[in-house]
Amino acid sequence: MVMSEIDESVRAELTRLRESIDNIDAAVVHMLAERFKCTQQVGVLKARHQLPPADPAREARQIARLRELAESAKLDPAFAEKLLNFIIAEVIRHHETIADGTTADDVAEGRPGAEGTTTTATTDRTIADGAR
Repeated sequence: MVMSEIDESVRAELTRLRESIDNIDAAVVHMLAERFKCTQQVGVLKARHQLPPADPAREARQIARLRELAESAKLDPAFAEKLLNFIIAEVIRHHETIADGTTADDVAEGRPGAEGTTTTATTDRTIADGAR
């Protein structure tokens, strides 16, 4: 069926729903941006005090917490875990970059020497997490 053949009331409902989806997507992006602002501050604090970029115990608690939230929200907990693992891997990459003396702005703006410093262990863990 071609879009022009769809009943006008169905087309209007599709448009309404898609506009809602677009608004939610925008909110998700803005919320992620806020989250990364906070995690950048954590990365700076860790670097100042020579703390490791990753905190496996914290990550495990966050994953368990998010899985519970997902279940209560009727969202697939496995999907929520994959999403959080992806976010955690990016946060660790940022923390590693900060610890190496490269700012997040350097990485975001593609400045020379700011390609990111993801370690093999972090990359391996990210790949393994994505394969679950």
